[in-house]
Amino acid sequence: MRILAIIPAYNEEACIEQTVRSLVETCPDVDYLVVNDGSTDGTGRILDEQTLAHVDLPINTGLASGFQTGMKYAHRHGYDAAVQFDADGQHLPEYIPTMARALEERDADVTIASRVLAGERLGGARGIGSRLISSLIHLTGGVRLTDPTSGMRMYSARMIRLFAEGYDLTPEPDTIALIARKGGIIVEVPAHMQERQGGQSYLDLSHVIRYMARTCVSILLFQWFR
Repeated sequence: MRILAIIPAYNEEACIEQTVRSLVETCPDVDYLVVNDGSTDGTGRILDEQTLAHVDLPINTGLASGFQTGMKYAHRHGYDAAVQFDADGQHLPEYIPTMARALEERDADVTIASRVLAGERLGGARGIGSRLISSLIHLTGGVRLTDPTSGMRMYSARMIRLFAEGYDLTPEPDTIALIARKGGIIVEVPAHMQERQGGQSYLDLSHVIRYMARTCVSILLFQWFR
């Protein structure tokens, strides 16, 4: 399989170089593309100086359009699969081959790296929200997922084309719910993740609560018009 790792990056100067180096060293057969989403720090300079494969967006457009940029690139270059890979070092590249095997063997549309299947317990507001989203995905799509909010997901060529040509799909749980409701095959594999390796996350408690509420509303209401 020809796999592209899509790495959306916004103000990740503290860890973007190490994230890419780790990916390349661990999975030399996996291509990557950093989507520099209008960063205002030194992210762009580092990408240029280290000649890392990237595209620069002129302004910050958000995760959805940044990821779609990577999917358009994957579609135009004929990749068999694309994996969403965080720039902050939380995702571990050694799980990419396992995800690819699951995608291929099950002829799946999406493979999700599940922290829960690896024995981790998601606590606090994130854990409560994740379990609620999992229940809503099962209710609307008939699929049981243990870690629907995991950001490490691999998509098949069918999904690459769907994201590349569509306009209202995001790399978020509500799209996973939509894919399930439309009959897509979604599988999970156990995977550990680590803490952010640098920089600062914008996901404080208030952001987490708003994110979970928006996702739940989308699953229950908006996706039925898509």
